Amino acid sequence: MAAPVQPPYTPVVRAGDWVIVSGQLGMKDGALVPGGVLAQTAQAVVNLKAQLATMGATVNDIAKTLCFLTDMDTFPQFNESYAAGFGSARPARSTIGVKQLPFGGAVEIEAWAYLPAGAAKKKASGKKAAAKKSTAKKSAAKKPAAKKAVKKSAAKKVVAKKSAPKKTAKKSPARKKK
Repeated sequence: MAAPVQPPYTPVVRAGDWVIVSGQLGMKDGALVPGGVLAQTAQAVVNLKAQLATMGATVNDIAKTLCFLTDMDTFPQFNESYAAGFGSARPARSTIGVKQLPFGGAVEIEAWAYLPAGAAKKKASGKKAAAKKSTAKKSAAKKPAAKKAVKKSAAKKVVAKKSAPKKTAKKSPARKKK
């Protein structure tokens, strides 16, 4: 059995400080999702986010999208689904009507994300640091009994020190007032 044919392009590439995602269709498991332009747009955004994630980027890093629709009459539905998928991110965008898209798709979205090469590493290490802090907080929350025992023994020492007789120090003759 022959290996599956690979498309003659790369789904996502880094070019200096840019992460460029090839056009994403509303496909899942090798087939277009049912539900027309609304569902295909939502899935195309999911696919776009997945490609960005492989490079350490998010939709918040996108500077520009280029969108293709086979029916410009579906623009309002496309726009609704696009806005929902992008949340508060609002990159520059062009939307172009085309005759056809591969696999009979109704929508295709490509993106250009700006992510300086060092920023992806910082994001990744920031996530790791946040995970470590979260783990540390959880383990600290699991140890209150040990802290109470330490506080009780410390309190006993304080009581013991208070009940011990005080020694009075004699003033040295050199410190007497003249």
